[in-house]
Amino acid sequence: MILLSLILILLVGGILSWIVSRRNTMAARWIAAISVGVDLAVTIGIWLTRAVAAQSSPGRWFVETNLAWIPQFGIRLHLAIDGLSLALLLLTYFLGIMAILSSWTEIRQRVGFFHFNLLWVLAGITGVFLAADLFVFYLFWELMLVPMYFLIGIWGHERRIYAATKFFLFTQLSGLLMLVAIISLAILHQQTTGILTFDYEQLLHTTLSPRAARLLMLGFFVAFAVKLPAFPFHTWLPDAHTEAPTAGSVILAGLLLKTGAYGLIRFVLPLFPGPSRELAPIMMTVGVIGILYGAVLAVAQTDLKRLVAYTSVSHMGFVLLGVFAGNEIALEGAVIQMISHGISTGALFILAGFLQERLHTRDITHMGGLWETMPALSGAGLVFAMASLGLPGLGDFVGEFLVLLGAYQANVSLTVVATLGLLAATLYGLKFAQSAFQGPNPHHWKLPDIRPRESAILGFMMALLLWIGLYPQPILNTVRSSLALVQQSASAKEIVRR
Repeated sequence: MILLSLILILLVGGILSWIVSRRNTMAARWIAAISVGVDLAVTIGIWLTRAVAAQSSPGRWFVETNLAWIPQFGIRLHLAIDGLSLALLLLTYFLGIMAILSSWTEIRQRVGFFHFNLLWVLAGITGVFLAADLFVFYLFWELMLVPMYFLIGIWGHERRIYAATKFFLFTQLSGLLMLVAIISLAILHQQTTGILTFDYEQLLHTTLSPRAARLLMLGFFVAFAVKLPAFPFHTWLPDAHTEAPTAGSVILAGLLLKTGAYGLIRFVLPLFPGPSRELAPIMMTVGVIGILYGAVLAVAQTDLKRLVAYTSVSHMGFVLLGVFAGNEIALEGAVIQMISHGISTGALFILAGFLQERLHTRDITHMGGLWETMPALSGAGLVFAMASLGLPGLGDFVGEFLVLLGAYQANVSLTVVATLGLLAATLYGLKFAQSAFQGPNPHHWKLPDIRPRESAILGFMMALLLWIGLYPQPILNTVRSSLALVQQSASAKEIVRR
């Protein structure tokens, strides 16, 4: 029941925060922060004892909860955690705390309802990473949607309604396509085995014709590609990031995009190994296009949040490239890139929020010379800009290096083209650092430097990026067995089909 409690703590915490805020908004903030902190502590406990758990219950999962829910339709409340979901849950709760702290003074209206929606989004993300029943997975996939719509639509900036509606339509329509694919897969499984089920482990053994597998794979892939986002399904992302409040941008970039990548690894590769292998060159090409397209457009942006949004398109292109490269090195690189991108890009959005709070603008052409008046905050910004462009010693470099190393074994020409994205990343990273922090101070800014709360937020994120960049082995050890099982499941299913 420990896994179910991770979700319930967030749901109940969100409700309590909403209720308490009517009398004390500060208490509502603390309830939200403590709720996510408890989940983080529990997940760290699972991480530290995962070897013992794996020995006591050998198999795919470290911890598992499997309860009957709607037996007549073969639906069970099946939650399970392995190395992959564990790593992403740690990221979820860490960024959740950072999002709450970064909005501590930014959100002043409807504070309780804000934290209610924030915690319910985190609950949906938790469910996505834990669900081992495809129907339950879809429910949590949709649970993320509505609270995020409110976060953007209520507390966003000037064009918030347009951005929230665009986000809702893209994700809702693609999610419905995935629901059709999930139901079709369950029906096909029933036709071949006589058992109606949505259980992940049982559906892994479903025998499908090549045509059915290809169609179902595309149903899943479109939903995950929209959330990733992959080119050309990315157009909702810049608007959503630009108009969202700081915490919304952190959750969007750091976590919601990762649910798309997680879906590709957890479901598309093992459920549909044949089509995944057949379409891999196309998917890798789409990933490379996203790398170059996002990086080039990022260079052209003057709005800081929009610039960071397009860097996400580029970075998640590396993830797509790694997922379909077809080897363990690239998969491990994709996971490291997911985690590092969540931290570095989340930090850049938090930094953008801090700058907007002081300068009342996100236009980097109206900045300049900030190092003179805010050296500590500017130094932190430079570190995260360097992390985003892939500086060795920081987390993003490890992910991109492993992805390119694995992709090189699969397709040399595409890998060579993908490396051009690193050159473009240097351009947008240096453009941001130079335009915002360096040069003369034309406005003669006299602004407060980094505050203790802000220093704690950015300091923790900086330390994690440095840790991943210098010693990624604990994360690799955590996810390696899960990724190996993904590949083994795909290989075994291919052998059976032949």
